[in-house]
Amino acid sequence: MASGGVSVASLWTEVNRCGQNGDYTRALKALSKILHESRDDVTALHCKIVCLVQNGSFKEALNVMNTHSKVLGSEVVFEKAYCEYRLNRVESALKTIEGAAEQTDKLKELYGQVLYRLERYDACKSVYTDLIRNSQDEYEEERKTNLAAVVAAMSQWEKAPSEDLGLPESTYELCYNSSCSLIGQGQFTEAFNKLQQAEELCRVSLADDSDVTEEDIESELAVIHSQMAYIMQLQGRTDEALQLYNQVIKLKPSDVGLLAVTANNIITINKDQNVFDSKKKVKLTNAEGVEYKLAKKQVQAIDFNKALLAMYTNQADQCRKLSSSLQSQNPGHPRPVLIQVAQLCREKQHSKAIELLQQFSDQHPESASEIKMTMAQLYLVQGHVTKACDVLRSIEEFKYKSGMVSALVTMYSHEEDIDGAIDVFKQAIEHYQSEQPGSAIHLALVREAANFKLKYGRKKEAISDLEQLWKQNTNDIHTLAQLISAYSLVDTDKAKSLSKHLPSADTMSFNVDVDELENSHGATYVRKKAAKVTGENLPKEQSQGEIKKKKKKKKGKLPKNCDPKATPDPERWLPMRERSYYRGKKKGKKKEQIGKGTQGAMAGASAELDASKTASSPPTSPRPGSASGSSTAPASNVVPPRQQKPAASGATRKKATQKKKKGGKGGW
Repeated sequence: MASGGVSVASLWTEVNRCGQNGDYTRALKALSKILHESRDDVTALHCKIVCLVQNGSFKEALNVMNTHSKVLGSEVVFEKAYCEYRLNRVESALKTIEGAAEQTDKLKELYGQVLYRLERYDACKSVYTDLIRNSQDEYEEERKTNLAAVVAAMSQWEKAPSEDLGLPESTYELCYNSSCSLIGQGQFTEAFNKLQQAEELCRVSLADDSDVTEEDIESELAVIHSQMAYIMQLQGRTDEALQLYNQVIKLKPSDVGLLAVTANNIITINKDQNVFDSKKKVKLTNAEGVEYKLAKKQVQAIDFNKALLAMYTNQADQCRKLSSSLQSQNPGHPRPVLIQVAQLCREKQHSKAIELLQQFSDQHPESASEIKMTMAQLYLVQGHVTKACDVLRSIEEFKYKSGMVSALVTMYSHEEDIDGAIDVFKQAIEHYQSEQPGSAIHLALVREAANFKLKYGRKKEAISDLEQLWKQNTNDIHTLAQLISAYSLVDTDKAKSLSKHLPSADTMSFNVDVDELENSHGATYVRKKAAKVTGENLPKEQSQGEIKKKKKKKKGKLPKNCDPKATPDPERWLPMRERSYYRGKKKGKKKEQIGKGTQGAMAGASAELDASKTASSPPTSPRPGSASGSSTAPASNVVPPRQQKPAASGATRKKATQKKKKGGKGGW
């Protein structure tokens, strides 16, 4: 129909205008009207799918493609793969791309993203390298950034050696990826310097944009700061790292993956301390879509820390549930089993823990070394030293290591099993005799075995080891002396023949000052030197310079308010209540002073019975401090000058403090 044709044309004009303006919702309305007139219009269907993708309606777009798959055919392969990728159906997206009839550049770009998400880094690296070589457009910088990210991931997760691809570091993204590669290689200082360079480049690039605020810049820098904190944590600067991690958390960045990693790293710093803070931070690792933003090893580490946090917070059931789930997801990984064993040990179930370890060791021999070390530790905790030795000797990977030999010999010696310790030495020496004869570790083990046997009186057994050492170095006098000492108890003739190889006394003499040696700091006996006598033993007169100056005695400090002109109180040595001018307390009623003076004495009675205080009987002796035969008035009528006594504020404060202490709620 003519009218219908005009209507459809106007609708297409509307679609074109909305597409240029970015109004995809309005364009969808016009496209729905077009499809109502012509249901199988391929162009309209394709435009509808693009509009739905631009609006983020990936499920609806995928439904349209599946419904009209016969009509659309291979026209929308890229759109279908992209929708599957955005819906985290990565395996389906991979099949769609690999099944495409033609591999266009945009399909290759998406193919690289899919391979990166699947952690197939070698194939992803090849795709981006090919794209950079065979394409020249405005997206070249983004491709180089993605290639640098692939190299960094290979360095961190696969421990691949660093490879210089000649990528520039002109942007902060490229500089950041370069620092991640250095972290994977263990070059933390260089990586930190790269991150500082990336921060400067980021600030410079964003400062030119007038629409970008300081908060936007800090949000963009959050990933760089979090990586800086991670390097600090690896270097042992945990306080600085924790401060920087918390700054990133406060910014609340939109990247849930960044928040999860930062929170997890804070939990690892807290360990078994500050568990309440860790319980708050663990909620950030449970955000929706976190598992799609992180690598598998990152997700695995977060799950392990969740189980450990449940153990530290005494959530035994939760810990067992999480560790069992981890074990089912990672059947060959020893860490979930070790978490379960740690929980059992906290519950004092050591026997059950050992059974669990033994069962896992039998099922997964590739992880047996780590598991058996834990078993040996549990046996030692229970006091079963011999069982621990048997477990350690069954670890083929560490069986002949010098540290393992030393540990086994120490434990056998503790159990007084000298034969077991000698057997450990024997097996280790035989191993190195066949693998590395004459090497430093071989000769060191032989020497330690000989010393051990000599220590425990096994001189016959030590002879073969000493002979082996002496043949390696005939100039070793110490070994020769040990060999002669051992032979002296077994074969005296052999000892005499070997003694001929000892150097003469003249060649063994050293230029040693005996007097200096005896008088040295470490000497146990010091010979006393005789006093030198020159002429007559007469005391020499000391010169004026040698006479020590006598120290002047400091004058005592007088108390405050002291009048030096006034005569001192003659009764100042008596207690106040025994002085003649004491009048008692001013406040309150006068009470008899009971308990003052000697035991059983009373103040009133003693005053009445004291004949010296009556008026009729004159004093038989002068008062202390007064001249005998003086005709002046008695000293009791004169109040002498007294030194000012400080106020008893200390006692008052002490009582107040005691009252506050009894209350129980007062501050200290």
